[in-house]
Amino acid sequence: MAAERPFRDPEHAGRAADRIWRSLSREDWLEAFRAHPRIGDRSASGRAALEQAGAMSAAARVREALASGNRAYEERFGCIFLVCASGKTAAQMLALLEERLANDPETELSVAAEEQRKITQLRLEKLFA
Repeated sequence: MAAERPFRDPEHAGRAADRIWRSLSREDWLEAFRAHPRIGDRSASGRAALEQAGAMSAAARVREALASGNRAYEERFGCIFLVCASGKTAAQMLALLEERLANDPETELSVAAEEQRKITQLRLEKLFA
């Protein structure tokens, strides 16, 4: 992204981010995923904590189900469960996690990469706001 600067407008930055993201390798995507806290992780801070507000304020049983689901997801796919959490409740995130556990690894990598792309786009919008 630094090599793409300066950006004419937020849309230019967003298009560049999408193009770059889609050009990366599987290993690059997994590296990016590792930079995220788990959904519902109370140690999340800053931007991640704000984005995951729906999970942070959930009832204890939902947070426990998210933690259990996160562990099952990591065992199945070898990386954290990634979802664009902004505006979603903990119950919605849990339902998505449970649904995506049925994906095959290749499909799930694509789904997770798309969720990361959405997160990046939201963060760019906030940066330019």
